[in-house]
Amino acid sequence: MSGQGFHVHGPHDHELEHAAHADPGGMAGQLAVVTAILATVGALFSYMGGTAQANAVLDKNTAAIKKTEASDQWNFYQAKSSKQSLAELAAVLAPEARRADYEQQAQRYKTEKEAIKAQAEALEKESKDWDERSEQQLHIHHRWAQATTVLQVAIALAAIALLTRRRWLEWATIGGGVVGIAIGVAALLHL
Repeated sequence: MSGQGFHVHGPHDHELEHAAHADPGGMAGQLAVVTAILATVGALFSYMGGTAQANAVLDKNTAAIKKTEASDQWNFYQAKSSKQSLAELAAVLAPEARRADYEQQAQRYKTEKEAIKAQAEALEKESKDWDERSEQQLHIHHRWAQATTVLQVAIALAAIALLTRRRWLEWATIGGGVVGIAIGVAALLHL
């Protein structure tokens, strides 16, 4: 806790901060700066991952709505088919004087069915498009999550490097940070 309010620290953050104050130009100071940069970039990546996940859910919801609307249209189409079949049967069974009316009804139902079928197929296509958008957003979300995870591992390596004073771990921290940022760029580019 500081004078301005509460600060939440991870277990290794406190050690990094104290070591950096003791020798700001040495390994501890370098690791403190690298850790701060990685934590900032990681927070941004985490936010972007959450946004992509929310977009995936919204797109999937829209796909489900469109699929339901298409199903409604197919049910309407089926009802018109039943009415057409009944009108065609009535035209065969009815007296000659009434046949023309039933044939006209059957033709009307056939015409109405085609418009309903076209609308149902358009709604199914729209549903498929929304599903694909959802899958793309989910893929991007996974990229952001991978980038964030790699950055968190790099931050943990920084703490281990500081505690053990191993230079190769400092380089592993930087390497992990570069890999995490590269994965984040891949997410940004929708790769």
